[in-house]
Amino acid sequence: MIRIMAKDRFDIKEREGVSLMTDAFVIVDKETGVNYLFVHRGYGGGLTPLLDSDGKPIVTKDSGKQ
Repeated sequence: MIRIMAKDRFDIKEREGVSLMTDAFVIVDKETGVNYLFVHRGYGGGLTPLLDSDGKPIVTKDSGKQ
């Protein structure tokens, strides 16, 4: 599942258990600061960038970039 991701590149900012078999994560790319929503349900899942009201990606300013 999520543990497969590169350890140093991504950070799980938020996790929410939506139901017994469904989890939602907000993941931040430390290099770009872009926030993604990852939803995992059973054997499937989906990933999409989080967008603001103008349709631009939400970027976390302090994303841990060194």
